[in-house]
Formats: sequence, structure tokens, C-alpha cells
Amino acid sequence: MTLSFVLFLFLSHLGIGIVFTLVLVSRAAGVQFFRFNAGFAATLLLVALALRPDAVTLGADVQGVALWALVVSTGALLIYWVTIGRILAHLRPLWLWLAVLSGAAALVTQGMAAAAGAAGSVSAMTVASFLSSAALLGGTSTAMILGHWYLVLPSMDVTLLQSVVRFHIGSTALRIIVVSGVVWWAIAAADLPGPTFDRYIFSIDGVFFWQRILFGLLGPVVLAYMTWETAKIRSTQSATGILYVDFFTVIVGEVLAKYLLVATTVPL
Repeated sequence: MTLSFVLFLFLSHLGIGIVFTLVLVSRAAGVQFFRFNAGFAATLLLVALALRPDAVTLGADVQGVALWALVVSTGALLIYWVTIGRILAHLRPLWLWLAVLSGAAALVTQGMAAAAGAAGSVSAMTVASFLSSAALLGGTSTAMILGHWYLVLPSMDVTLLQSVVRFHIGSTALRIIVVSGVVWWAIAAADLPGPTFDRYIFSIDGVFFWQRILFGLLGPVVLAYMTWETAKIRSTQSATGILYVDFFTVIVGEVLAKYLLVATTVPL
């Protein structure tokens, strides 16, 4: 893999993660909310496809299947976006669920392709890392946008924000569990090229690992808790402000996670 995979993986995981969260939000959020998020996610996926590395091509191999699944997810999402509040309303759930399922298939096959040639346990960890990354990115983005949406629909019930923040907290916990398991494996059992992983993280290059932990995991833990507490007292503006910072830390952490995958082959 090359560094061009970093941007490709990040954009595709963020876009798919947003698609995942759309099925969690009540219709009470309004047509414009779903239209905005679907358009945002579709734009991210289109940019990811446009900037994909030359090695990622359509085909019958795992990498090619992953790209096919991403194309299908993007196409279904575009149709969903076009039909929101306009035509064929009864088919919208079909297009959304097709985007969700094909997006999940893309993440699974991307993980298998990234771990091609490695042991089955490595492939499973990479798949788990990609799925939890998409969930964390999507949950944070949708929670932030939903919090902002209270300025558009002030009468919206605060329980809508609380439910998405609850998902964000759960996805953060899942991401921490996955990364902790990967780090334990990398230190105790991994056969990595170059220095051992414990030597790597305590070298000068290990600064990226510690930034990934600080910004991508510890930061969201604190900020997600603060968001939950402010949402409980119905302070949606304060919650939204915290979520802006939260989203930034998650972006930094997940971009670094993709970089570390390229640099060390460890799916953090």
C-alpha cells in the first residue's frame, strides 16, 4: 500500500459511516436533514472514487470486489438523495438499505484486501478496525450535524440528539476495544517488517501512534461524555459546540490510523 490509500480509505470510511447512521435518525429530523447528509456522504464517496490509487481497480479479486461494492453503495445513495422528498418515496428505504449493506460489504472486503497474504486473524482485525472506524466517523459527523439542526428546527425533540450521541459513545467504546486488541497483538504476537511494534511506538516515529491514541480515542471519550451530559440538560447549542471539537479529534485520529496502517501494516 502507498500513502494514497490514506485519503481513499478515510473518505470512503467517513462516507459509509454517515450512511450507517442515517437509519438511526427519526424522520422527525425533516427531509432537509436527510438530504443534506445523504448529499454529503455521496460527495465524500465520489471524491474517494475519483482519488483512488491506481492499484484499486474493478475486478474479480478482493480489491476489485471492494471497489464494486463501494460503487454500488455510492450509486444507491445518489438515487436515495435524488428521491428524498420528491419522487418514489416508498422506495427510499430500499435505496438507503442497499447503500448500507453494500457499504458494509465494501468495508469488509477492503479489510480483507488490506490484509491480503496475512494470517486469518490479521484479516479479521483489519475488518473489525475498518467497521469500527466507519461507525465512529459516521456517528460523530451525524451527531454534530444533528446538533446544528436544532437551529433549523428548534421544536425538534432532544431525544433525537441523545439517541445519536448514545450511538457515538457506543462506537467510541467499540473503537477503543478494537484498537486495544490490535495493539496487544502487535506487541505480543505480530511478525512485522522492520523493528518490533513496541520499539516502533517508543521511537521518534512513534509520535504518530501516540497522537492517534490521544486525539482519536482519549479525546472522543472525554468529549462524548461532555456531549451526553449537555444533551441531558437539553443544552443543544453547547452539545453542538463540543461535537465540533469532537469531530475534529476523530478526524485526526482516524487519518493517523490509516497512515499507521500504511506505515506499519498494523490496523489501528
